[in-house]
Amino acid sequence: MTEESGSARNEYPRRQFVLWRYPEELESDIATPEGLTLRLRPIRGEDAKELVAFHARLSFDSIYRRYFSVHPHLSDDEVRHLTQVDYVDRLAFVIEDDDELVAVGRYDRYPQTDTAEVAFVVRDDYQHLGLGHRLLDALASAAWARGVKTFTAETMFTNHDMMAVFRHSGFPVMTSIEDGEISVRFSISPADARTTPQSGDRAQLD
Repeated sequence: MTEESGSARNEYPRRQFVLWRYPEELESDIATPEGLTLRLRPIRGEDAKELVAFHARLSFDSIYRRYFSVHPHLSDDEVRHLTQVDYVDRLAFVIEDDDELVAVGRYDRYPQTDTAEVAFVVRDDYQHLGLGHRLLDALASAAWARGVKTFTAETMFTNHDMMAVFRHSGFPVMTSIEDGEISVRFSISPADARTTPQSGDRAQLD
């Protein structure tokens, strides 16, 4: 097989989706062991106000682990970038409790590749409910359908909860450490997933 034909094969799943079409089929209700019923859905452009409110309720530590810096406020450009996704190469999920966002996760495909960077953050008062696992599962499933084969992530060495989400995901996670930061890389093939995490497992950010 030539490199060109291989590239075309990798692009095939991506071409089955319409850029910027909101994927209603990815919406679902999720239940937590504590009896909460939450809504998981793709993000929308009109979620800007709710995203700003979500960010404002994150603790200093949660923000620092997500952005690797002090970042108390999102700029208008950041809000626009985070809420307006094409649902194919860039896709984000939110988890909401009534009208409030309590968790956000996303993947961004590296241009012309089958690899994407993944990130997610859970509001402090909703951590350890399994929401990090829920986001990662939803992102991996949607990304795989759209031709993404590998996820990468960057996190701080001290972010043990985020690493627990990756390590308990069932995917074959590979890590490297440099200057206090951990680089993560793993295949998201359903065939590579060894176990199915339980919703009660510890969940966290980024």
